[in-house]
Amino acid sequence: MQYAIELFYDKETEKQIYDLVQKIADAGLSTKFLDFNTRPHLTLACFNDVDELKCKELLNIFASAHQTLPAYIGSVGMFTDTKVIFLSPIMTKSMYQFQSELHECMIDFDTTGWEWYCPERWVPHCTVALTGEDADDAFYKASELILHEFKKLSGKYTSIGLVKVTFPVEEIYTVNLSE
Repeated sequence: MQYAIELFYDKETEKQIYDLVQKIADAGLSTKFLDFNTRPHLTLACFNDVDELKCKELLNIFASAHQTLPAYIGSVGMFTDTKVIFLSPIMTKSMYQFQSELHECMIDFDTTGWEWYCPERWVPHCTVALTGEDADDAFYKASELILHEFKKLSGKYTSIGLVKVTFPVEEIYTVNLSE
């Protein structure tokens, strides 16, 4: 089974991002992100398998030692090979450190094959459209829609959670970061 650890936004920021996702669906371009039944997030790490109980314990320890972080989303990006459209956070040294410390905490879990989520190679992004299985022009039309609709966002990252990468995504455990 594949798992991910995700960083979640405060409710207002989450709603603003979700509204963009909904506009893509309402325009009839793509519903795949909605079909996954996940919420807006930054993926911090992916694992081939985890001991869920141990991971929950480690997340509690990690979250109690880390405070909420500012979330600044400043641009739109794309993975053209998979036709994914995403929002790009403005990264800070503390964000990279946060992700690196999480990997140190979860060292016992297998990240083989997930190199783009490992420290030094992380590509932080918040997906808003997964158009790879949609009509050929959906990627371009959804990109144009997002480019017209997107406004810079600022909020907070308030919680961290373990999810099972299934269809739909199963949120197993979420814990708030310290205030």
